Amino acid sequence: MPDLAEQLQRLYLAGFELQTFERYPKCIGVVRESCVALLVPGVDGLQILGTAGWRMGEVMGVLTEKEGRKVFQAKNEVVEATPERLATLQRFRQDLAGMIGGA
Repeated sequence: MPDLAEQLQRLYLAGFELQTFERYPKCIGVVRESCVALLVPGVDGLQILGTAGWRMGEVMGVLTEKEGRKVFQAKNEVVEATPERLATLQRFRQDLAGMIGGA
């Protein structure tokens, strides 16, 4: 099993900000360029819980479709999922998966 502290250090050195969230006490949040994902320890090291999303204050907006257009939504708050934001999220997901060895 990979060393979790070592994985977290590699993420930090690669430019990911590490945060804790009161709402998710068993998770570690990783943030970069307004993208956020929650990580949990697993049998093969850190794993992404759910899917990465867009940071909206203290919450994460999930990518969804509303009225025929892509948006990030957290409860009633909505942020347009522009092509630039989608590209940033895709890069974030790929980089994070590469760092922790998951998909």
